[in-house]
Amino acid sequence: MEQRTLGSQGLVVSALGLGCMGMSDFYGPGDDQESTSTIHRALDMGVTLLDTADAYGPFTNEQLIGRSIAGRRDEVVLATKFGNVRNPDGSFAGVNGRPEFVRQAIDGSLQRLGVDHVDLYYQHRVDTTLPVEETWGVLGELVDAGKVRYLGISEAAPATIRRAHATHPVSAVQMEYSLFTRDPEDGVLETVRELGVGFVAYSPLGRGFLSGAVTSRDQLSEGDVRRRHPRFSEENFEKNLALAEQVRAAAARKGVTAGQLALAWVLAQGHDIVPIPGSRRRVHLEENVAALGIRLSEEDLASLDEAAPKGAASGARYPEQQMAAIDV
Repeated sequence: MEQRTLGSQGLVVSALGLGCMGMSDFYGPGDDQESTSTIHRALDMGVTLLDTADAYGPFTNEQLIGRSIAGRRDEVVLATKFGNVRNPDGSFAGVNGRPEFVRQAIDGSLQRLGVDHVDLYYQHRVDTTLPVEETWGVLGELVDAGKVRYLGISEAAPATIRRAHATHPVSAVQMEYSLFTRDPEDGVLETVRELGVGFVAYSPLGRGFLSGAVTSRDQLSEGDVRRRHPRFSEENFEKNLALAEQVRAAAARKGVTAGQLALAWVLAQGHDIVPIPGSRRRVHLEENVAALGIRLSEEDLASLDEAAPKGAASGARYPEQQMAAIDV
């Protein structure tokens, strides 16, 4: 398994991680037994970076990961997040980065995961009601206390990343990045590279569009959050499906799957970038890992830029309320 370094503090992870959110939440009913088997298969294949958050479930995804890695903790680079707060019924309760909340959040995550430390702890969303330095001051204390090894921040603007990094070194910035979503190219990638910070790309398969997993809105269950995402709306769905078809045609010409080509594109954007595609089944995990063997030529990359140019996707990434919670 190829390894990549995130940041300048010594964090080394597999070149491809595993996003675990969908195992417990947002994309319809899960299957804990198959999810556990998928996690075990990922570890067997050398995938070390497992990504979760207290908001997923809420809380149940951390519990699932904790059960699944019992006895195999040393094989895992365990990443979780705090600050995107949800009520027990699943409704969102806002963003919280206050020091007292951060201390409570890490203790809760450690208990649910059944571990004594988290390898990578992310601020899930930036709390704009207080200076980011207040949050990162207490995060530095968690590192000193041994509860956390490395720190990250998700969906943060370049200026916020700089301020957080000046308070305590940031090892990874996590943002949505794919052929469908190239927002990080507008300043974030330049910033993290200047600072020596790694980049973790979530939703590198466009939430199922780019892999071909979703070809009709009818496939999405009533409990699937994508039904409320603008890119999956009746107004935008067919436009985005046509864009995904362009990627699928390019993949067919290269003799790989559309999802593998989409992942290979993200991997080719720099050795400081680690995509974390979500997989709930072993077969999808194995397909994704095979993308590591694909090498894209300059001609391939130019062809993909033409097939899925920057800004081509129709609709916002999230519903309006969630977009408002993203630091810009």
